[in-house]
Amino acid sequence: MRAVRFHGRGDIRVDEIEEPVCGDGQVKIRPAFVGICGSDIHEYLAGPTIVPATPHPLTDQKLPTTLGHEFSGTIEEVGSGVTGLKVGDRVAVKPNLYDSTCSNCTVGRFNCCEKVGFIGFSSGLSDHAVVDSRHAILLPDSIPLDVGALTGCGGDTALVEPLAVAWHAVSRSPLQLGDTVLVVGAGPISLAIIQVLKAKGITSIIAAEVSPRRREFALALGASEVFNPIEVDVIAQVLALTDNVGAAISFECSGVQAGLNTAIAGLRARGTTIVVSLWEKKPTIDASAFVFQEKHVTGAALYDDGDFEAVIAQIASGGIQPHSMITSKIRMEDIDEKGFKALIEEKDKHVKILVDISA
Repeated sequence: MRAVRFHGRGDIRVDEIEEPVCGDGQVKIRPAFVGICGSDIHEYLAGPTIVPATPHPLTDQKLPTTLGHEFSGTIEEVGSGVTGLKVGDRVAVKPNLYDSTCSNCTVGRFNCCEKVGFIGFSSGLSDHAVVDSRHAILLPDSIPLDVGALTGCGGDTALVEPLAVAWHAVSRSPLQLGDTVLVVGAGPISLAIIQVLKAKGITSIIAAEVSPRRREFALALGASEVFNPIEVDVIAQVLALTDNVGAAISFECSGVQAGLNTAIAGLRARGTTIVVSLWEKKPTIDASAFVFQEKHVTGAALYDDGDFEAVIAQIASGGIQPHSMITSKIRMEDIDEKGFKALIEEKDKHVKILVDISA
């Protein structure tokens, strides 16, 4: 079968590999759409970092490995012992792996597993994928997988994973109705957070983003105000919009020092910054803001049990309508030029590029 595999920095290939075998407790999936994640881009540019060069302790996988952890598809085979799923069911795949035995797992923090791994740094972008049944989250009939669906949702299910990251990040915050929220950055996760905030009834959402196209997306998806930090003083604008108080919550999604500074400085006293971004360099933090203004900083990693189901329910009900985030759908064979390189070289043009496995 075909599989998009990461061989090393800047080296993505469509290889022919053996088709996986469905074992006990597993399901075999025919992927429909697979999203290219920012972590995939990070590996392409600077890896291997997340992808192991030596066998991973949970998957035994190493380079070269198949990419693609944001995916949905149709079950084509069910292994012995699997209940609640059948051939023909459409599912989104929850890709995080955990050992269940480390100190974090034993207290129920599976998303913070000391040996955390991912389906899709070993199986996602391919003609067939085999996963343990607990990772296959059933989709309702109201959410289509097909390309060109009349609802415009073809491929929305591939966005469940990044939306679940956003759902979890918002859940980690002490959000209250009526709060003003600052979102720093307007990339895919930021835009997902804006949609989750809107679905939860937040109407005062301020976004800061350099890219004009992504500022447009932020407004269209629910931000009430969007500012270019190069042209305006974002902190001054936040204060002006909050009677000089500041935002109750901020989400740092840029992964750069200036963005973190903005996220913290834009908070009111005892406000909370949720750091969602991945960092290539260690940032610095002005501790005085946390001492004298009693501000808080919290991290958000992956998702908890129930986050995928909550996002799927929101998409099915129309509370979240993410299809406008999809800026391109490409064939597997075009993933290097029209996928990875497009997201790197035409960053302002794209939000989410999906690979249509059936094309």
